[in-house]
Amino acid sequence: MPSVLLTESIALELGAQEPWPQDVKLFQPYEVEQILLPDNANCLAVQAFLKMCGLDFEVEPRSNAEYMSPSGRVPFIKCGAFVVAELDPIISFVNHKGISLSDKLDSVQKADMRAYMSLINTVLANAEVYEEIENCCSALSERLENRPYFFGDRPTELDAQVFGHLFTILTTPLPNNRFASIVRGYPNLIELCKLVEKEYFERTAEA
Repeated sequence: MPSVLLTESIALELGAQEPWPQDVKLFQPYEVEQILLPDNANCLAVQAFLKMCGLDFEVEPRSNAEYMSPSGRVPFIKCGAFVVAELDPIISFVNHKGISLSDKLDSVQKADMRAYMSLINTVLANAEVYEEIENCCSALSERLENRPYFFGDRPTELDAQVFGHLFTILTTPLPNNRFASIVRGYPNLIELCKLVEKEYFERTAEA
């Protein structure tokens, strides 16, 4: 069966009928190359999301990853006969398999989560204005408060997305990384990044 871009619910439902394969590959550019900040953030967010779901995958770096992607964006996963690109469609694909990080949230919390994820997509993915970054981090920090994750003791899709973007901002060497200085002004967001890294990346590496 040829690889297809998942743009219709029919395709999603077909994919949902199959168990998660053992040989799922996540394609992304080489990190050492000139990878754009938002692309790097999205790759990390998808990795964090899949790890939080407990799903096996192997990272497959390719220099031409964006040209291989059905949407022209990275990352994308090859899961059986299906090719799915970018965080939101990958979340939908996984959800259709009956796997969700936010299934315990009520409808108000789910709407809240989607609103914050939209804010991140709008502001952090197109980070150009410092004031917008400041406002976004402030809103996220207020929502997180002193909880380990945004909605309590379990991570959701929002935590994966925030980790991807903030960790990338904090760890990417730039000549004048004022974005990182802004993020460091919010200790609870830093703690969230440390927690996700420890729980889902260091532990996986040890295993």
